[in-house]
Amino acid sequence: MNDVRNVIIIGTGPSGYTAAIYAARANLKPLVFAGPEPGGQLTLTTLVENYPGFPEGVMGPELMDNMRKQCEHFGAELIHDAVTRVDFSKRPFEIFVGAQKYLSQTVIISSGASAKLLGIESERKLIGRGVSTCATCDGAFFRNQEVIVAGGGDTAMEDSNFITKFASKVYVVHRRDKLRASKIMQERAFKNPKIKFLWDTTITDIHDVNRNTVTGVTLQNLKSGATTEMPISGVFVAIGHQPNTAFLGGQIETDEVGYIKLKHHTMTSVEGVFAAGDVADHYYRQAVTAAGMGCQAAMDVEKYLEAKGH
Repeated sequence: MNDVRNVIIIGTGPSGYTAAIYAARANLKPLVFAGPEPGGQLTLTTLVENYPGFPEGVMGPELMDNMRKQCEHFGAELIHDAVTRVDFSKRPFEIFVGAQKYLSQTVIISSGASAKLLGIESERKLIGRGVSTCATCDGAFFRNQEVIVAGGGDTAMEDSNFITKFASKVYVVHRRDKLRASKIMQERAFKNPKIKFLWDTTITDIHDVNRNTVTGVTLQNLKSGATTEMPISGVFVAIGHQPNTAFLGGQIETDEVGYIKLKHHTMTSVEGVFAAGDVADHYYRQAVTAAGMGCQAAMDVEKYLEAKGH
């Protein structure tokens, strides 16, 4: 286990798998830690219609499974463990899974970001079946239907406006009586005739787990305590994402939320450590852009190792 690897890739999803494909084809023999959610957020979706090369669309888990097979075909080694901590203060870098230590000349961090959820039991069971955390990915599935967007920030307003291209009505459910979103995003939403605001309100349940699809929600007014049942076709949770960077222990420069800051192409604040995908990109957050960054990171690693004479 004390062999020094050329590159260790932390996390999978489109960025990690693509980095592994490129690194493996460059004969770098990458070691990939798949983490607790192999395949990342795409494994929580159903049909993906905006990934190039699939005219009929492709199921998220199937796309991720194919990427995994492809990187293994070219010689990447996958371990289905989560990295618990790292030590980037020494060379080679040390990557730990519990007490087990792995060494590498370079590291690609592609650990992604997790969508923040409302915390309702039915919500997790219905993700990809009417509950979504990505309006760009899933908005088009709700043509001429009524949906809910939960949240009050810029993401919620942006998602609400986007979904009105397809849905007949968008109800914004917000637990306060005013929005956190920027003024320009608020004004855009207030002017949109398809958007209606439900203030001081929270979602306490999403139906119907037994039918394996969203049919409605239970709403509670936080001021009066009154609950109402509302038929609805979809629930978009837009309360933000949390980048999966806690295991780095503050050794890499991040923004105030925790997203990794990139210095030069995909290189981080630590020379020899690179980042790709949603862990460093909170703007696009798409499978195709994450895959593109994975390609860039692997090519950056190859050039870096060449320059260092490895």
